[in-house]
Amino acid sequence: MASRRARIAFSDSATKQLENITSEADIHALDRALVVISVNPDIGEPIPGNSAGPQLLQYADEIERVRLLYWVTALRTVVVVAYIEV
Repeated sequence: MASRRARIAFSDSATKQLENITSEADIHALDRALVVISVNPDIGEPIPGNSAGPQLLQYADEIERVRLLYWVTALRTVVVVAYIEV
């Protein structure tokens, strides 16, 4: 049985960043990156920081020029995007 994709959610600041993306190419690149992390939430590199909160991960696609900072919920069913750079 194939594993399920994690659902993508956005923090308030990521939602504001998302609203400012108007280029169709940037939207396409972001969509591709979101699919990657929804299929494999562990693909990102851990960002060192405070261990009190969830582990913040960074996913960067050099070809598409997209960078996402995100964390994954405890049951691994939701990926929360905290920062978007396209």
